[in-house]
Amino acid sequence: DYPKADNQFVIVLRRLTNLDAYDREHAMRLDDPELRRYPFLYILEVGRISLSNDEVRGLRDYLLAGGFVFVDDFWGDPEWYVFEQQMREVLPEHRIVEMSLDHPVFKVFYEIREMQQMPSINHWRGGQRTECPGCEYRVRGIFDDDGRLMMLINWNTDNGDAWEWAEQPDIPLKFTTYAYQLGVNAIVYAMSH
Repeated sequence: DYPKADNQFVIVLRRLTNLDAYDREHAMRLDDPELRRYPFLYILEVGRISLSNDEVRGLRDYLLAGGFVFVDDFWGDPEWYVFEQQMREVLPEHRIVEMSLDHPVFKVFYEIREMQQMPSINHWRGGQRTECPGCEYRVRGIFDDDGRLMMLINWNTDNGDAWEWAEQPDIPLKFTTYAYQLGVNAIVYAMSH
């Protein structure tokens, strides 16, 4: 997805909101001392994530200081278990919970009434509706002690491909609309909470 998805998302974000966003993607390491300068991170393909001690500390400090992470594009139980284990190291005192559409992140800018699972473009074009049989889309979150959503976790979907390939006529508008609306909502939520 990188960097096309990121760049296309930023273009749409700047058109739809008055947020002062970078003109393009800005990749960062989780152990970079400058990480806290950025209130929103997009992390994807975390199914094989393996954080160093410095990255665990950097991500933890970032989240507890008010940062927000949008996680995307990982599929199936094996990838979930890897990600979940890493998050237990980052935030052992905070649980990962199921999110429902009544949470403010789904209403803060756009009102999202239905979640849409987006397979990768290659799976979609191959006639598959998911990247693994039986994989249902789940939106989960991690909250701080005050109830602020710190991490929005999109499991069994690929919003980045919806951003990246939005101009392709064979990608249903419902996928790209949902992915852009969810991304915009997540950023507006992160900037206002």
